[in-house]
Amino acid sequence: MHEHIKKQLLSEIKQLEHELAHELPAEIKRARALGDLSENAEYHMAKQRQEFVNARLGQLKKRMAELSLVNFSNIPRDRAGFGSTVVVYDATRDAELVYRLVTSEEADVAKGLISTTSPIGRGLVGKRVGDVATVVTPNGKRELEVLKLTTIHEEAGEGDDHEAAAGAAQ
Repeated sequence: MHEHIKKQLLSEIKQLEHELAHELPAEIKRARALGDLSENAEYHMAKQRQEFVNARLGQLKKRMAELSLVNFSNIPRDRAGFGSTVVVYDATRDAELVYRLVTSEEADVAKGLISTTSPIGRGLVGKRVGDVATVVTPNGKRELEVLKLTTIHEEAGEGDDHEAAAGAAQ
């Protein structure tokens, strides 16, 4: 897992835990002091925020657990997967595009950072150079031919020569 994602999630968890343990109890106490709870908007808003913070903390902790289970040795060395940079030819747009397959926390379509859980990401995962992915996006169906592939292992300097062999076979 990328360390900056871990730090980002841990930072949000820490901030929310502080809010839940210190700020919200004080806010609820102040609101209770105002009197009748049935018509006390401050009290109800603080209680709603408390529920939201608890739910968000649960989501973040679950996501941290999921991300900690990512085993880099299980990421393919010869096919697109998490961390891969994929150069594709988009026949629908008649354009060559570069995508990097990332976690949902890192996704930024404008920068070519595509989540592995997005329609394009799911379509590209498992593809090799020369494969064509048919992807259904909100803007319609797209045909993406994989022209070049650099896996996370190759970027880390431990790659095989699958990309070169696949390129030479064309």
